Amino acid sequence: MKNNSLPTGQFVRVGNGLELHFNDAGLGLPVIFIHGSGPGASGWSNFKQNYPLFTEAGYRAIVPDLPGYGLSSKPETEYVLDFFVEALFDLVDSLGLERYALVGNSLGGAIAIKMALDRPQQVCRLVLMAPGGLMEKEAYFQQMEGIQKMATAFMGGTLDHEGMRELLKLQLHDPALISDETINERVQVVRTQPKCVLSTMQVPNMASRLHELQCPILGFWGQDDRFCPVSGVATMMQACSRIRFNVLSECGHWVMVEHRDLFNRESIEFLNESRAER
Repeated sequence: MKNNSLPTGQFVRVGNGLELHFNDAGLGLPVIFIHGSGPGASGWSNFKQNYPLFTEAGYRAIVPDLPGYGLSSKPETEYVLDFFVEALFDLVDSLGLERYALVGNSLGGAIAIKMALDRPQQVCRLVLMAPGGLMEKEAYFQQMEGIQKMATAFMGGTLDHEGMRELLKLQLHDPALISDETINERVQVVRTQPKCVLSTMQVPNMASRLHELQCPILGFWGQDDRFCPVSGVATMMQACSRIRFNVLSECGHWVMVEHRDLFNRESIEFLNESRAER
């Protein structure tokens, strides 16, 4: 079932015969934008207000839909972290990328961290927005209202337009920023998602390995995040070198939406630093 709300880009076949959908725009250092989890998520709905600015700044923006999301294949399987990581490495290899930066939000942040740990010679910079994978899964479910309600809504049945609006209010401090366009995009996707996308998701606690990260890191976190606790900032700052964080008041889980201009400007300036290093 194709989604009429999302622009169709390119497809590449990855492991187990799956098709991974992605949009690819611009020239220059590749920057891969990795979206988070949740009912109806896609690369486009997460980053449509961001990645065009990166292409204007001289970067190649690659915006994939993870398996189980967007226009990519949605198999009945276990959605563990390495499943996502392997799919994105297949994309990287199929495109012949040898050096690239990663931008990741939530689950996408955890995927970006694992990719940088697995292939440090390729990942030159990390931009992370409230990344997951910094504590045990049980702690996220016990502490975070957003994760609890997201899982209940997704597993409980089909999310219609108003149900999706209520769920997305958890992502943002200011619900006025939720557009009908984004709701429609996500409602179309969620109708095609199997329950195992969330019920089998396993993201290990990688806090003990953060010190292994070799590349410079720029982070963003909303003080009012209801999905990933802002205490993750201290976890990363204490473990990593060459790292800096923006912690924002009156901001939820989607920094790139609520503080779009700040996110775009700071991230592009951070990536520009890599040009001087080469």
